[in-house]
Amino acid sequence: HVQLVESGGGLVKPGDSLTLSCTPSEPTFVIYANDIMAWFRQAPGKEREFVAGVTWRNNKKYYADSVKGRFTIFRDAARNAVSLQMDKLKPEDTAVYYCARNPDIGTRYDGSKYTAWGQGTQVTVSS
Repeated sequence: HVQLVESGGGLVKPGDSLTLSCTPSEPTFVIYANDIMAWFRQAPGKEREFVAGVTWRNNKKYYADSVKGRFTIFRDAARNAVSLQMDKLKPEDTAVYYCARNPDIGTRYDGSKYTAWGQGTQVTVSS
């Protein structure tokens, strides 16, 4: 059962920017104060990896080393939405990007601990 919906993916050139958005698929979906909302990605033939996360209570942000300085995660508590601003995109950023929710900030890098996921949105960076 898909509880989150991602949008904003597409085909862009190296160096371009793209913004992904994530919202609940149902109005009854609640993001709790102790949750962390995150973006993961999975490239063909590779394992899923953590990209960025933001704590819902105090807006603390975490990033994978590969995207630090290029990607920014934002939360919109009023809309229960999370976005990922991606700048200076590289071909190696090509992947399906997923939004997810984890009630345990301590396991933020472990995808298996996330309890709600979206269906993913494709990002392709190619010249």
